[in-house]
Amino acid sequence: MAPLPPDLAARVAGRLDRQHRCLLGITGAPGAGKSTLAEDVEAAFDGAVYVPADGFHLADAELTRLGRLDRKGAIDTFDGYGYLSLLQRIRAEPPHTVYAPAFHRDLEQPIAGSIPVAPDARLVVTEGNYLLDDDEPWPAVRAMLDEVWFLDVDPAERRRRLIKRHVQFGKTAEQARSWVHAVDEPNADRIEAGRHKADLIV
Repeated sequence: MAPLPPDLAARVAGRLDRQHRCLLGITGAPGAGKSTLAEDVEAAFDGAVYVPADGFHLADAELTRLGRLDRKGAIDTFDGYGYLSLLQRIRAEPPHTVYAPAFHRDLEQPIAGSIPVAPDARLVVTEGNYLLDDDEPWPAVRAMLDEVWFLDVDPAERRRRLIKRHVQFGKTAEQARSWVHAVDEPNADRIEAGRHKADLIV
């Protein structure tokens, strides 16, 4: 984990000075490094919690039933309304712990009840591909977040990272390149279209 750049740390600290709980969203194309930045933000602030939108991937069994397994990661392979409901609960600051799902990369499956958001958690960092998308329910998701940062990375570097990740989790190099071309890059184009709505380009 890398230290959070001082300008980003100061921006978050300023938010926390003005409000009791801050919900920070981080978005960007696949392979941009969203989870790494989210983890860096979480590590920089005591009591911060990282809640990834990847916990709302539909399970492979459901994607198979829907005929969408071969494009896992597209916007209609997530439970967007479930994610919205979670953010609404977190935003309401209930006097009890709210549990969020995590995404297990080794299994490529969401795991329910994995991440506790305690009542005293002041900073909740979430990241996901479609935080700035125009299709429902994503505008309502955006409304739950105090800020959304768009992570901008050189496309060639992004694709290199994606291929490496896909190989690491079981694909051949050829399969990984094919998946990046057929699935990840169309998703990246869609995500890129919303960058102008971000509060900050990182």
